[in-house]
Amino acid sequence: MGLSLGHGKSLDVGDVGLDDSQLPPFADGAIDLRAWFGPKDSDDNRKPLELEIGSGKGTFLVQQATLTPHINYIGLEYAKPFWRYAADRCRRHGLKNVKLIRAEAAFFLRNYVPDGCLRQVHIYFPDPWPKARHHKRRLVQTPFFHELHRVLQPPGHVRLATDHSDYFTWMQEHAAAARELFEPLPFESPQSAGEGELVGTNFERKYRREGRPFHGMILQKK
Repeated sequence: MGLSLGHGKSLDVGDVGLDDSQLPPFADGAIDLRAWFGPKDSDDNRKPLELEIGSGKGTFLVQQATLTPHINYIGLEYAKPFWRYAADRCRRHGLKNVKLIRAEAAFFLRNYVPDGCLRQVHIYFPDPWPKARHHKRRLVQTPFFHELHRVLQPPGHVRLATDHSDYFTWMQEHAAAARELFEPLPFESPQSAGEGELVGTNFERKYRREGRPFHGMILQKK
């Protein structure tokens, strides 16, 4: 049981949270992600599957999964305190259509996610790594778009949002370099976003009060 972010209360990930130590050896190849939600051919197993990269405190997942119980969601969060908090939060909300995985995103996609199994990938406010010498650590790069293209079923969507203008320009440039894979679409907020919000995460609400600009883009798999 962890106490971080829990304001003195212990956190219980229940059957929502899965640590990377519980994943099979990556050398074994892709895994059946749908099996996490129910037996093969069950109604729960057949639901469309979406992925969020960088779930933070789980605000998007709690809001969106509550509104769309007909969709299954997998959230990836590598920071253990946030993973525990988000998984506990989803458990307390009784969300049977959410699994929170503690794993590094690029590694998880490359080694565990089967071809064409996802309907959408949500990437909201990834770390911008603002210093030039750290740009190579940015998640959103042209090779990563090739990986996203592989795991999406056509015409699947990648939904991106950031408050960092330089990173958004970077996203646009790398998306343009992958133009044979994706077609850009105007950004539309998810159903769970509040009025005037781009996405409605904790991060956005915190920095919106500071007057920061926000940017979003949607890429559709060709």
